[in-house]
Amino acid sequence: MSTNRPRVLLIEDEPQMRRFLRASLDGNGFELIEASTAAEGRSMAASYAPELVLLDLGLPDGDGVSLARELRGWARMPIIVISAQGREANKVEALDAGADDYLTKPFGVNELLARMRVALRHAAAAGGTPSPVFDFGDVRLDLQKRLVSRAGAEVHLTPNEYRLFAVLAQHAGKVLTHSHLLKEVWGPGCSQQTHYLRVYMAQLRQKLEADPARPKLLLTEPGVGYRLKEPA
Repeated sequence: MSTNRPRVLLIEDEPQMRRFLRASLDGNGFELIEASTAAEGRSMAASYAPELVLLDLGLPDGDGVSLARELRGWARMPIIVISAQGREANKVEALDAGADDYLTKPFGVNELLARMRVALRHAAAAGGTPSPVFDFGDVRLDLQKRLVSRAGAEVHLTPNEYRLFAVLAQHAGKVLTHSHLLKEVWGPGCSQQTHYLRVYMAQLRQKLEADPARPKLLLTEPGVGYRLKEPA
C-alpha cells in the first residue's frame, strides 16, 4: 500500500456509478482513477499500478470476467467485481477467474468500504510473513501448533474439518467458491462434490458457532460458496 492514499482503479462504464463512487471513495481516503472500457482499464492497470481494482462486468468493449482473468495473470492487486449481474453463475465465474470478491448492484457504500479494507489487508499480508495465529472473536487458530480453540478451550477438529477451517481462515473476509474449497481440502477429483462441504460446514458450525443455526462466523454465500467473517 502507498504511504498516503490507496490508489483504486475503477473500471465502470456507467457515469452515475462513477460519480457515486468518486464521491464515496474520495471522502474515505482513497485516490480514484477511472476507466470506462476494458481497453482503457487494461492500460491504466499497467500504467498506474493501482492497489485495488473495482471492476464492472458489463463493459462496452469486452467481458469483465475475461479482463479479471487477464489482470490476474500478471498482477497481484485485489479485484472486487461490482455488477448488476447477480446470478450465482456470474459470481462463481468471476471468482474462479481471479476476482477476490463480488458485490451486486445496488450496494451500500459502507459494505463496499469494508470489503475493500479486507482486500487491502490481505494484499498487505501477502507481501510479508503471514501470521501463524488467527483470532476470530473467541475462536483462535494456531497454524504452527495445528490447534483450534474457543474461549480458551481446545476444540477437536477432524483432519478435513481442520483443513477446511484453515483455508477459510487464511482468506477470511473473502468469498471462496465451492470448487475452490473442494480442490483445496479434498483434491481436484472432488471439485463437484458439494455435499461434502455442506456436511463439514455444519460440523464446523456445531463446534465453533455460539448458535449453529444462526452462524455469525462461518457464512454461506448462496449458490457460490462460503466466507469466514473477519472480526470487526
